[in-house]
Amino acid sequence: MLFDLRGRHRRRLVKVIYIGLAVLIGVGLVGFGVGGGLGSGGLFTAATNNEGSSGASHKSAIKRYKKLTVVQPKNISAWENLTKELLHEAGNEEYVTSAGLTSKGKEIFNETAQAWASYLALNPPKPNVTLAQQMATVFGEGGLNEPAQAVQVLQIIVAARPTSAALYGQLAQYAYKAHNVSVGDLASAKAVELAPAAERARVKSELADVKADPNDEKEYTTTTNGKTYAGKLNSKGEVKATEVKKTAPAGTTSTSASK
Repeated sequence: MLFDLRGRHRRRLVKVIYIGLAVLIGVGLVGFGVGGGLGSGGLFTAATNNEGSSGASHKSAIKRYKKLTVVQPKNISAWENLTKELLHEAGNEEYVTSAGLTSKGKEIFNETAQAWASYLALNPPKPNVTLAQQMATVFGEGGLNEPAQAVQVLQIIVAARPTSAALYGQLAQYAYKAHNVSVGDLASAKAVELAPAAERARVKSELADVKADPNDEKEYTTTTNGKTYAGKLNSKGEVKATEVKKTAPAGTTSTSASK
């Protein structure tokens, strides 16, 4: 599912980026689904289909480029192509299912991240923006969930597409999650500036909410039959709570949320 609205964090993220949904789909940032499960019909599968080749051919290419990077460790093109082939391979069912990343999927994502890091370490004059778009899904919440790395690739994308409010909103969200408040504030201000006039107040409010609680740590309490429980929402939008030594009138049930 692209947008699972059961969890508060997912609902909030949808609100932040809804104004630029078409743009995000176009650049591939929601190829797997922002905050949702990873699917075999996502970005990587599309890339594989465009290549018109099978998973086996990607493995062959991966092996070839790995050898090349060993022989020529400063070959920017070799590292770039290795990253591309790993991304294509990662779209196969053994790595990504409707339930998310498999154990092998996490391994190939980590391998892809390492190849990407080696590519950037060589300071390419113009980093591959299309590749960065795909790496955003690798480092995003549905992938390795490494916000600091997501910020890095989003900065590359934003530099190439500086008029997208949605991209700046996405950058702000990941920057806050990575505790990089300075970048988050700059991106947030830009997202508000670029948003349609009628939506600026809403975008500003939603990004302020992300800044205040980047990891969605709001605690919920529920009282049932005289017993009070407290806990945080799980990925299914359910409160996973433990009992609190506090009583309420028997037979009552109530739910509230607090920081």
